[in-house]
Amino acid sequence: MTGKGGISFSLNGKAVKVDLDPMSRLLDVVREHCELPGSKEGCGEGECGACAVLLDDEPVCSCLVPLIQVRGRTVRTIEDLETGGVLDPIQEAFVEAGGVQCGACTPGILITLRALLDRNPAPNRTEVREALGGNLCRCTGYEGILRSVEALLPGGDES
Repeated sequence: MTGKGGISFSLNGKAVKVDLDPMSRLLDVVREHCELPGSKEGCGEGECGACAVLLDDEPVCSCLVPLIQVRGRTVRTIEDLETGGVLDPIQEAFVEAGGVQCGACTPGILITLRALLDRNPAPNRTEVREALGGNLCRCTGYEGILRSVEALLPGGDES
């Protein structure tokens, strides 16, 4: 994974250096070279959000990000939400409130919601829907996803 030159960045809190084509898709680098398969390839065109990762704390579709763009930056994947066997609260809420079905879109949705909750710990339903605008789910119809987020909020704001 390392080589002369290469591209260095932080991945889930660890320094990483990869010597690959600078135009390699971040999704492929993370999944194949860094062995973090949690981010999924859905459409490969940035339309579905299944491959979302956090780049400097902002959700991006990793299928659209060339490796060169992460040089010196911070990348977080779905694997970084769980710590020492303890799920992130949003992951727990998804399990308990039925926010996940097939799981293809779930990593991208969870990463997107983590970014939203880090910026706004008490979003209303409209803000959650807006944040998820780039994430497609074909199974739950979004109601389970919204219930999962609302389970984390004081009073379950549904405005």
